[in-house]
Amino acid sequence: MNQEIQVSEIQIVPVKPQDGLIAFASFVLDEKYYLGSVAVYTRLNGEGFRLAYPTKKLGDKSINIFYPINSETGQIIEKAISEKVKGLFNENYHGKIE
Repeated sequence: MNQEIQVSEIQIVPVKPQDGLIAFASFVLDEKYYLGSVAVYTRLNGEGFRLAYPTKKLGDKSINIFYPINSETGQIIEKAISEKVKGLFNENYHGKIE
């Protein structure tokens, strides 16, 4: 990508862990867009985190509200949120929460 993507004002709200869900995140993207209700899950292998972007259920269909349209943007957002989560949970080795 030609321009730098900025992720700022990251807020993490921890939740009681359930099925890998540990928190919800909100953030500002490129000082232009506020994005919220992003679910933060632990990865199945226990190393790091993955994000699930919000959807709206209409009948039997789920409609994406927002999500990164390319992997580079998704990775930048995931990295920024993961760093914030690690700091919040005082993580130690390889992204495992203890």
